Amino acid sequence: MTKVPSLNFDKLISALRRDGWIVVRQKGSHIRLQKTTREGTLKITIPAHRPIKRSTLSHILKHAQISVEYLNELL
Repeated sequence: MTKVPSLNFDKLISALRRDGWIVVRQKGSHIRLQKTTREGTLKITIPAHRPIKRSTLSHILKHAQISVEYLNELL
């Protein structure tokens, strides 16, 4: 398994946008994104941190159903 990278929130959001995610809203330091799939709508919240903690990023990727390898391709 590839190690989860240390990323700033803006880099993560631009990578997720390439995968079809849309920024829905921002409230304070949290940015909400969503993506509609055949199964339904996926929703994730990303903290506006530099960098995002690796453990937090790991949870975000799990909810987004994205592997670390695929994230690295998007970057």
